[in-house]
Amino acid sequence: MADRGSAPRSALTAFAAVGALGAAAAVWGIGIERHLYTVRRHELAVLPPGTRPLRVLHVSDAHMAPWQRRKQRWIASLIDLQPDLVVNTGDNLGHIDGLRGVREAFAPFAGIPGVFVHGSNDLAAPSPRNPLRYFMGPSDKPRSPERLDTDALDAFFTDELGWADLNNTATTLDAGGIGIRAFGVSDAHRDWDDLDAVDAALVGMPRADLDLGVTHAPYRRVLDDFTAHGADLLIAGHTHGGQVRIPGSPAALVANCDIPLRQARGLSSWTAAARTVPLNVSAGIGHSIYAPVRFGCRPEASLLTLVPRA
Repeated sequence: MADRGSAPRSALTAFAAVGALGAAAAVWGIGIERHLYTVRRHELAVLPPGTRPLRVLHVSDAHMAPWQRRKQRWIASLIDLQPDLVVNTGDNLGHIDGLRGVREAFAPFAGIPGVFVHGSNDLAAPSPRNPLRYFMGPSDKPRSPERLDTDALDAFFTDELGWADLNNTATTLDAGGIGIRAFGVSDAHRDWDDLDAVDAALVGMPRADLDLGVTHAPYRRVLDDFTAHGADLLIAGHTHGGQVRIPGSPAALVANCDIPLRQARGLSSWTAAARTVPLNVSAGIGHSIYAPVRFGCRPEASLLTLVPRA
């Protein structure tokens, strides 16, 4: 006759196993993986024939708090990659005093050409959120955000590092002997993008060796517009790569914008206006201080080596 107590014991064993697995995943995601910084490397043939290669360092979503010294040291160490150009796609600040950490992290890049755009957390401090709401679509705007010192952040980038502000505008610059026409928008997730202003800034500005489109949040309307304007390369952040992913899955669970989930991290391509161009979406370096976890999605920066087309 079967042991009547075997079923409850089996259920208890299964429950304990699931609990242990969940605890292990939390320990990994909170205590280990979110500190496993990595560099993703890609080679893209987007430059005119006969030009030299260009090393582009793409950094995004540092969400910096002043006590995050390990993160600051790792970002500073990226200078060893010897980039010709730095592209910063926003959400640098993650705390009211985050600029102190940002200074420590990016000071080594002074004098290296760069461009930047804003994410919402460059203007407003993060607030506690229910993470399950991200599965219901892009997150809502905070009602009473704590304002950050965006002017000081921008002054550091422009005056001390020498980077160009691309928020709803365009500019030309030279990096590694390559002429670049760069255009960008402020955070499209908060509807701060002004594509008409970008159009106006591009009037009379000739194409360059490299046309570069930069946005924090990779919304389709922005990517379509930039592709139509002749961008050779699109660069974005914001998604955190989903931040929590099923290991081995090609797609994120969430993207917090309208980009296809399979394109929420890494290098892919974007097609619009009868053109197809490379798109790099960084999973970012940090996370909100209210959601200190990464699982199946290591923090990252990207090194894009641009080479001549055949």
